Amino acid sequence: MNADDRNLLARGRVATRLPARDLDRARRFYAERLGLEPVDERPGGLLYRCGGTEFALFTSTGASSGTFTQMGWEVDDLDAVVAELKRRGVVFEEVDVPGFATKEGIAEIDGNYPGKGARGERAVWFRDSEGNLLGIGQPVV
Repeated sequence: MNADDRNLLARGRVATRLPARDLDRARRFYAERLGLEPVDERPGGLLYRCGGTEFALFTSTGASSGTFTQMGWEVDDLDAVVAELKRRGVVFEEVDVPGFATKEGIAEIDGNYPGKGARGERAVWFRDSEGNLLGIGQPVV
């Protein structure tokens, strides 16, 4: 087995799949709150593109536990993004766990992802209309 055979998935693209009990409600949330429109759709599914990556919402009778971050965005100006999303009605989670706590919805996380050349990250979390826990982060360099 050569290196290319061992790295098949490393050459692939990653795409997140998020469950939605009510796909129409989810579509409205992503459009009205996040300003995102699907680039493609099929019965039971909506496909979105952000920054060269994709995620899909799909009709599901199951629900996310919402106990962990299921998808996240990395942005250059977290304060501006948070302000705009708050204006659109997004409610951010307050987190108080060992290692960090949020202040006005924003967490300062030391030592996160040092391979990115960052000494930490600023981050927020919110839930979509379907209970999926989503995050937004900004590396601190």
